[in-house]
Amino acid sequence: VTVPQIGAMYEGDASRKRTLVDHGFRLPSALDNRPLKWEEFQERIGQTVYLSATPGKYELSRGDGFVEQIIRPTGLIDPEVVVKPTEGQIDDLVHEIRQRVEKDERVLVTTLTKKMAEDLTDYFLELGIQVRYLHSDVDTLRRIELLRELRAGEYDVLVGINLLREGLDLPEVSLVAILDADKEGFLRSGTSLIQTIGRAARNVSGQVHMYADKMTPAMEKAIEETNRRREKQIAYNTANGIDPQPLRKKINDIVATIAREELDTEQLLGTGYRQAKDGKAAKAPVPSLGVVKAGQVTVGGKQVKGAKAARAAKDAAVLTDRPAEELAALIEQMTERMRGAAAELQFEVAARIRDEVGELKKELRQMREAGLA
Repeated sequence: VTVPQIGAMYEGDASRKRTLVDHGFRLPSALDNRPLKWEEFQERIGQTVYLSATPGKYELSRGDGFVEQIIRPTGLIDPEVVVKPTEGQIDDLVHEIRQRVEKDERVLVTTLTKKMAEDLTDYFLELGIQVRYLHSDVDTLRRIELLRELRAGEYDVLVGINLLREGLDLPEVSLVAILDADKEGFLRSGTSLIQTIGRAARNVSGQVHMYADKMTPAMEKAIEETNRRREKQIAYNTANGIDPQPLRKKINDIVATIAREELDTEQLLGTGYRQAKDGKAAKAPVPSLGVVKAGQVTVGGKQVKGAKAARAAKDAAVLTDRPAEELAALIEQMTERMRGAAAELQFEVAARIRDEVGELKKELRQMREAGLA
């Protein structure tokens, strides 16, 4: 839990309940059932250890000192940060991407808006670059699949927004491009920039390119902090004769977890619907949907291109050759099973069946839209 969220819990809860008390059907006593205020929380805690790669002013001001973990066991150093002008930034980025692709390395590109992420993806696809985009509209499991596919080399560039900010270990990524780095705001604050820069710190030849026309205080803070760490890391490696080694991390860790969960789901449901999913047979595309070509897909006699083509291809791949009538019957059968599980208070089983029903309904809807039902 980050420190600002502790105070935000009370404020958010109070704001919501005040509206219900003033304009809805809630008694004023509803306000008494609440999280702790920030001051109340402080009164109840004793000695506290704050652990963060990017500590804030509050954490630093409360302690008599702090311990920095700058040296990595692998000898890896923080990436070099390069600031470039925004004029011609996309052409420059394309050039940098092609250089990384030749070395079998990956690239992360961070934007400020979903539309920009999608438009940039469309443009890269037209240039023949293997690219995907990632933002909050993308399903959670699909996000995991996208990250696995990036590491496996199924595509080379991932365009995203805030989702690329922290917590992603992608050793194959050697370049992080930050577009509109000089735009002030949450996504371009000093802390956010430091976290984004860290995405390239898992690769021996990691670099970060910031595209900006001016140097903001946030950029200065991020660059100064990164350079400070680099100097210490390089000095330590030189003094101890350490040769930086790339981070080695298995690609199938997340996939194996998903596979185990799906097997567990299948056993709970007692149905063979997802039996062939691991072998991709359950997602075999319907022949009548047409052929998927580079950058375009034909769906229902209409051609779509770019990122829309990528989404259409993914949706087409979800369709099975199961007859629509059988699919509808299966939905009804599983809905009854879901209600039965809920009646027996087996809510976890009911929730999993509900998710399966939702996926089946999506397939049926896609079949109807494609004129197959």
